[in-house]
Amino acid sequence: MEIRHLRYFIAVAEHLNFTEAARRLFVAQPAVSQQIASLEKSLGLKLFIRDKHSVKLTPAGRIFLNDAIDLLSRSEEAMKKAKKAATGEVGQLSIGFLNAPVKKFLPHLVKEFRGDFPHIQISLNQYQTGEIVEKLRNSEVDIAFTMSFRNQDVAEWEHKVLFTQPYCVFMNQDHHLTKKENISIYDLMDESFVMLTRNESPQGYDHLFTLFAHHGFLPNITIQADQIETVLMFVEAGLGIAVLPKHLKVYANPSLHYLNIKEWDHTVDIVVAWKRNNPNPSISLFLQEMDKIDFSQEADEAYRNHDKWL
Repeated sequence: MEIRHLRYFIAVAEHLNFTEAARRLFVAQPAVSQQIASLEKSLGLKLFIRDKHSVKLTPAGRIFLNDAIDLLSRSEEAMKKAKKAATGEVGQLSIGFLNAPVKKFLPHLVKEFRGDFPHIQISLNQYQTGEIVEKLRNSEVDIAFTMSFRNQDVAEWEHKVLFTQPYCVFMNQDHHLTKKENISIYDLMDESFVMLTRNESPQGYDHLFTLFAHHGFLPNITIQADQIETVLMFVEAGLGIAVLPKHLKVYANPSLHYLNIKEWDHTVDIVVAWKRNNPNPSISLFLQEMDKIDFSQEADEAYRNHDKWL
């Protein structure tokens, strides 16, 4: 039994007329008769009582009609779902993110996406920088909002730069450097540094060391922590300074002060990344939704008051 058998049977059952059923189905009347005969043969029973003047359903035909309507409805719904799944409109999407860079736009983005594609189940998971890279590499997330410190960080996947962040020096508001009108990288040579452990952000850790080495010295690290919030807490306690991307000020308390470094034009890219061989069609739909967002305000805020230090 095929789907078209059900369509032909339902059309004849509704009109009790083979000619009218053929007209509604846009086929020749003999084709309808052939399909009904084929269906009755496959079922091994008669569905219609036919003579020269009328067509009637048999008792078996009346019972079969209800089930046929249900089967046809479910098969059509299944085909619709399959087509939507093929285009990504039905499915699952796993998103990994670093919290600070996405706080302003990700909630709204997800809300709008769910409104447009309610049949795509979204999972959101927050990670540390090093962890999110591994999650993306191992296909445990479909899309990642993360930081890129140099081009090779994203060589394995497709990516789009959303906005760029400068580095800042974070310090306690009572730190002696807050009194300077301009802060130089060389003002930091004798300072104690607080940093994330390398395990938490291998790319960021190595990148920062490279930047300092270009200026002829390495940071004097006195404390390391596993969480950025802990780093800033130690800085707030006066235990050292930290050089971090500016967007991390969202974690800072009012007692923390941050300044740009006048010699530095080094930046960190905030990117959305996905593996180029990921077959999930929902990825492209999410990226299309994301393209509606204007990220220029994020960039403008990041660089506000930056030029005066250069």
